[in-house]
Amino acid sequence: MSHAHEHVSNTKRIWLVFAILSIVTTVEVYLGIKRPDFLYMNNILSMNILNWVFIVLTLFKAYYIVWAFMHMEGEKSSLRWAVVGTVIFLVMYLLFILLVEGDYIFEVFKNATIKWNF
Repeated sequence: MSHAHEHVSNTKRIWLVFAILSIVTTVEVYLGIKRPDFLYMNNILSMNILNWVFIVLTLFKAYYIVWAFMHMEGEKSSLRWAVVGTVIFLVMYLLFILLVEGDYIFEVFKNATIKWNF
C-alpha cells in the first residue's frame, strides 16, 4: 500500500506575499520620510490624512499577514470574519480611545495655565 503524497511548492506564493508586504512597507517608509504637505497639512476627524494613511496601510498589512501566514484563505468565511473582524474591531476601538483621549489632553495643555513640562 502506497501512501504517496505529492509535495506542492509554495515558492511563488511566498515571493508574492514578500513583494506585496515589501511594497506596502516601502510606501510607508517613503511617506514617513517625505511627509507630503497635501497629506500632512490636511485634517480629517482631528487627525492629518498622513496618519490615516499609515493606519489603513498597517491594518492592510496585518490583515494580509493573517490571510497568508495563518492560511485563512482556505477557511470558511465565518471563521475568517470571526478572527479578522474581532481584530479589526479591537484595533479601531483602541484607535478611537487613543485619538479622543490624546486630543483631550492636547487641548487641556494647549488652553490651560499648565504648560508642557514633559
